[in-house]
Amino acid sequence: MKVRFAAVFALAMLAASEVAASHINPLVAQTAPWATHIRLMDEALAEKNVTAAERAWHDAYLAAVGSRLWLGMVEVGDASLRIGAAAGFRKTAEATARRAYLAALFRARELASLDGVLRTAVAFAALGDREVTLHCLRIAESLAREAQSDKARNRVNAFRARLATMKGEGR
Repeated sequence: MKVRFAAVFALAMLAASEVAASHINPLVAQTAPWATHIRLMDEALAEKNVTAAERAWHDAYLAAVGSRLWLGMVEVGDASLRIGAAAGFRKTAEATARRAYLAALFRARELASLDGVLRTAVAFAALGDREVTLHCLRIAESLAREAQSDKARNRVNAFRARLATMKGEGR
């Protein structure tokens, strides 16, 4: 479990550094319509108030759906996992997160966002869903080809290499 966590964490850091290095506005997460609700959810979880956390999560979800951005759906998926861990209903939270991540993947693909597709791949890898992670990678490869960008292809290749390393670390 520790090896898997370390591998997923490393992959998440790679994806985060890629997003940070990209053209995405770094203020999006701070000013996003769902951000305040997620902060409130985390505060409620810190106070062990699961009911308030779930209400805040629902508000974040509605804001993310309304935004039409992939990032919101990823963040509410991640938030769902935090609620599940705190409240002891991990399986239900994983199913909810999976639906949010799928919505994020569809949005990212529609927007031709390599960042979004790679970030959702990280999310699915963290869930242990190898099949969907590989599907995300195929979409990322397609986007990189369409962009005709060496930088995009290199990012996808680096992601693929890190993913292969994770599989070799006891997954």
